Amino acid sequence: MRPWTCCLLILLSLVMVPAQAGEVQNLRVWAGPDSTRAVLDLDRSVDYRIFTLDNPHRLVVDVQNARVQGSLPFDADSGGVIAGVRHGIRNGTDLRVVFDLNDKAQPQSFVLDPAGRYGHRLVIDLTPEGATDPAERVRKRAQAAQNGQRDMVVAIDAGHGGEDPGAIGPGGTFEKTVTLQIARELEQRINETPGMQAVLIRTGDYFIPLQQRYDRARKGGADLFLSIHADAFRDFRVRGSSVYVLSRSGASSEAARLLAQRENKSDMIGGVQLDRDDDMLTSVLLDLSQSAALEYSNDAAEQILDQLGSVGRRHRNRVERANFVVLRSPDVPSVLIEVGFISNPQDEQNLNTPTHRRQIATAITNGVRDHFLQTAPQGSWFAANRNGHEHVVQRGDTLGVIAQRYQVSVSQIRAVNNLNGDVIHPGAVLLIPTGS
Repeated sequence: MRPWTCCLLILLSLVMVPAQAGEVQNLRVWAGPDSTRAVLDLDRSVDYRIFTLDNPHRLVVDVQNARVQGSLPFDADSGGVIAGVRHGIRNGTDLRVVFDLNDKAQPQSFVLDPAGRYGHRLVIDLTPEGATDPAERVRKRAQAAQNGQRDMVVAIDAGHGGEDPGAIGPGGTFEKTVTLQIARELEQRINETPGMQAVLIRTGDYFIPLQQRYDRARKGGADLFLSIHADAFRDFRVRGSSVYVLSRSGASSEAARLLAQRENKSDMIGGVQLDRDDDMLTSVLLDLSQSAALEYSNDAAEQILDQLGSVGRRHRNRVERANFVVLRSPDVPSVLIEVGFISNPQDEQNLNTPTHRRQIATAITNGVRDHFLQTAPQGSWFAANRNGHEHVVQRGDTLGVIAQRYQVSVSQIRAVNNLNGDVIHPGAVLLIPTGS
């Protein structure tokens, strides 16, 4: 056979060999109150197209030169707007995935490169038509009391969520689970305290981009934004709580810088189409320099850190600073609270204990209350009540004796000091409200 004939046959054989098909390895669905996210895990980057159909409502995803490895798991009870999933091969090579929908929904899709524990991903966010705007849902402004004294609104952000688990403890505890549990405890404690109303940024196990978290707090009219986390460190012996505020320059320590760097990667891991530049950050930091938000943030952080010392070990005895994306609100005082190191076995065990989580929530609530007593504006419940007396508890004092001395009721003293019973200790400082 002539040499050129061999070369031709080799070339023809290469042309005739089909490209290896990509594989869809898994389907994961996260349903939030505002939208539903479907994630197709892939073994490589793919080309695709999506379109919707009506009567009945469906979303169709065509993935070029791909196939499904095994099946696509789906639980309709937690599928949000997605009622069912089907798939098949079209044109002999392409994969078609059909999502049956409960309602008409607007899709947004994008592909993500590998990040964290995940490989290539095709992300599809479905927002039902007529869905409540997230900021409207967060806007749960406290009802004004009959005397016109408004409550101070505290937005509580449970870190991570959905396909972003955050740090994972040695016993397998997910940070996203612990932060939501503490956020719910904190919501309850704040709502039980006169003068405050809590709203949760994340109410379940789903992902919210970092910028949306503080945007929802701003549009919801929050007076304070608290982001709850439980970090991990390479040295499992490190433990204790820490409190952070935004830094407009460098971090206050190398540990703070590394923590902010890790937390800021949540958007990459959770799945966000990152197509914006740093102009937004520049303008935000400029606004911050022209406002008192940082000053109020630091005051709140100091009060919270002081109270956390009553719960257990503090990793840092001072408020730390770093460039956290989630703290970049230009006009809402914002604090990030690390409630412990989930990488430490003892901290992980504590964070899995309801009693410890309640103690953390109570300490944070007391810190927030002390902050508002000093800073709340006129027209608020705190402004109306902070002009009362302070009483240092002496040996032999009881709530009844103190109430009689200042001509107020025992229930008023309990309420303003967040007391659940009648036990008081010498040396404690009680706020005595103005008489009604």
